[in-house]
Formats: sequence, structure tokens, C-alpha cells
Amino acid sequence: MEDREMEDTKREDQKNDQKENGQKENNQKIEAKRHRMLEEPVESLVPKMAVPTIISMLITAFYNLADTFFVGQLGSNAATGAVGIIFSYMALVQAIGFFFGQGSGNYISRAIGSKDFGKASKMAATGFFLALFTGIVLGAVCFLFRTTLVQFLGATPTMMEDAVSYFVWILVGTPWMMASLVLNNQLRLQGNAVFGMAGLVSGAVLNIIGDPVLIFGFHMGVSGAALATILSQLASFIILLWGVQHSSNVSIQWKNFSPSGSRIKEMVAGGLPSLGRQGLGSIAMLLLNRFAGFYGDEAIAAFTVVTKVVNIASSVVLGFGQGFQPVCGFNFGAGRMDRVKKAFWFGVRVTTIVVTVISVLAWIFAPQIIQVFRDDPEVIAIGTKALRYQMLITPLVGFAIMTNMFLQNIGDAVPATLVATSRQGWIFLPLLFIFMYTMGLFGLEITQPVSDALTFVLCIPLALRQLKRLDQWKEGE
Repeated sequence: MEDREMEDTKREDQKNDQKENGQKENNQKIEAKRHRMLEEPVESLVPKMAVPTIISMLITAFYNLADTFFVGQLGSNAATGAVGIIFSYMALVQAIGFFFGQGSGNYISRAIGSKDFGKASKMAATGFFLALFTGIVLGAVCFLFRTTLVQFLGATPTMMEDAVSYFVWILVGTPWMMASLVLNNQLRLQGNAVFGMAGLVSGAVLNIIGDPVLIFGFHMGVSGAALATILSQLASFIILLWGVQHSSNVSIQWKNFSPSGSRIKEMVAGGLPSLGRQGLGSIAMLLLNRFAGFYGDEAIAAFTVVTKVVNIASSVVLGFGQGFQPVCGFNFGAGRMDRVKKAFWFGVRVTTIVVTVISVLAWIFAPQIIQVFRDDPEVIAIGTKALRYQMLITPLVGFAIMTNMFLQNIGDAVPATLVATSRQGWIFLPLLFIFMYTMGLFGLEITQPVSDALTFVLCIPLALRQLKRLDQWKEGE
């Protein structure tokens, strides 16, 4: 009996030693990554972080475009508009996912920068499980009121059947869609954006394959597009979860789930700008769809296509900005303010040049771009004008988004939230009402470009103020 107890004790000690050695090895890998973040030139480091993130953002945009494209082949403006209607709900899911993901991820990068791996582990688990639980509750509640919600989102009577069919499947996938965004942001903000990219690429490929198979092969129509989306998102979720647990990252474990007041406060500070930016973006799309409905299904279809095309240009800037974030977080946490400033201005230069090129091409080929998705003369006419107006201002978006990422990542929550909620929030929404009732359809077409221009003006003093403060902070503070 005593021998058996001794053997059990020995085995338990060996297991504990293995766990301890594994944790030490992982901490060493994280420390090596921290050293790279603090020493490698930012001109090479930021692009390395940004390229996988840009690809991830573009893939996310193509997720949405794939449904719009294949549904558009059904030959119905109502079906295309139905996808656009539900996209405002998906934007809300993304907003909440980014709130938990950015809120926890920004803290994790700063914690690793200051070598506090224990706090990083607790924040990783807290952000992930809170998002998963929130997704379950949100999906269940919205399912109960699905028909009413679809009407509220702006569906016209001719769209109702398609919109509800699409919405039901999206609600089923809400929990893992939301949790995937947390995993992707946590991976990215730890400097491992490649794993996040792998998960999203796999999901995108499955979605592009699944759309035509389910829509046309199984004759599921709009429902097939939604089912393909949530199945591909599930595949992404599984791959991302595996990547977090099996690489040099802060792993997610239930025992570390600890939603204390201080952690929630830190998460709010880091995630509120994202929630504000994308949450108000959801409201902006909802109102734009409802106002466009006054001009028929063609107008809703046109704005659906334009919104998703513009998301591609925005994805490049957002991807580069998010590639800048781990570099900013690690160096800010370590007190390397010179590198924070250098990385910021490098990001502004690169994003402005790239987006200017995209804007010129999109302006020139606007009719052809719209026609790819809906070969309808009225849709093309409305969409071409809206897209060209937007492209005139898009080159300014680089500075605005880099400013938002910078303020958010250093924990300057109020200015970051002010910027994040401007271009589709407190600047956009009043303009939408004013322009709609004074200029009609033309007003709807120019609301976003004017809002982007005013947001750019707002960012100039906020960015310069905080950059000047960096010079006054001593290294290590």
C-alpha cells in the first residue's frame, strides 16, 4: 500500500515537473519574442506584423463579399439587399468580439512587455470566455425576436423571407464568430498574426467553396450562403484555438478565468474604442439601409456593394494599424517611447501611399466594380457615384486609423474612443439625418466621405498632443 502511494506521489511530482518545465519553456519563447519586439528596426518589424494582419483583414472583407457575390447571382436585388441588412448585425457581433479581443489583447502585449506573464494569462482566459458566453446569450435572445429584428434592421417587405432565412443561421454561429475574433486579436497582439491569418484563410477558402455548393448545388439559396459562412467560421475558430494552445503564446485555460473588477476596467479601457467604432458602424449601416429603402431595393443593393468594397480599402489600413499595435504595446510597456513614435509615423506614411493608389484605381473602375456584383443599371448608377465620392477622401483615412490604434494601444481611452466613434458615430449620424432630409439620395452618397474628412481634422491635435507627451515620459515609466 505504501509502495503504491509512493509511486502515485512520484508520478504526480513528475507531472508537476513537466508542467513547470513546459511553462518555463513557453515563457522563454515569449521572452525571446519580447526581445525581438524591442530591438528589431521598426521599418522591418511593423511590416512583418502587418502583412499577416492585412491578409486576415482582407480575408474577413472577402468573407462578406463572397456572400454578396454569390447571392447576387440569384438575380434578385431583394436577395442582395437581404445580405446587406443582416451585415449590420454581423458588424455588431464583430464590435463585441473586438471589444473583448482588443481589450484583453492590448493588456496582454503591455503585460508581456513588462514581463508579467501571470497577469497576461488571466486576461487571456477572461477575455475569451466572456466573449463566448456573451455570444451564446446574444444569439439566443435575437433568435427569439428574429422577425421583429429583421424588420428593425431595415428589411423591405420583398426582402423579409430571404433576410430571416439568412439571419437564423448567422445567429446559430454567433458564439464562435465572436470568440474567434478574440483569439485572432490576442494572437496578433502577442506578435503571432500568422496563426490568426492561417485560421482566417482556412475559413475563407471553405466559405468560397461552400457558397456555390450550398446556394446552387443544394438549392438552399440565401440560407446556403449563411450556412457556408457559419461553418467556415467554425473551422476558423477551431484552428485559432489550436494555435493559441500550441504555440509560443499565452495559453487559454479555464482555471485562469478571473473577471475581477480591475481586469474588466483594463478591458474596457483597451476595448471601448473598438466597441464604439464598430458598434456605431453597425448602427450607421442600419440607418443607411433604412434610409436607402426609401429609394427601393436597388438603392439598398448599391450601398451594400459599396460598403463591402470600401471595406477592402479600409482593411489594408486597419491591417497595417493592427500590425503596428503589438510593436506599440510591447515598446510602450518597456518604456521605449522613441520606437513607439517612429513606428507610428512609419505606419502613417505607408498606409497613406497604399490607400491613395487603391483609391485612384477604385475611382477609375467604379462602374466595373459595382457591375461584378449586380449587373443592374440603377444599382450601378447609384453605386458608382457613392464609391467615387468615398474614394476622394479615403487617402485621409490612414492617418485617422493609425491615430486611433496608437491612442488605444497606449491606454489613452477617452481620446481613442472619441476618434473611434467619430467617422461612423457622433460625426456621421447627425450628418446622415441632415444630408438625407436636405439632399436626398445624394446626401446619403456623400455622408461617409464628409464624415471621414472631419474625423481626419479631429485626429491632428489629438495625435500631436499625445506624441509630444511621449517625449516627456522617462524611459521605463
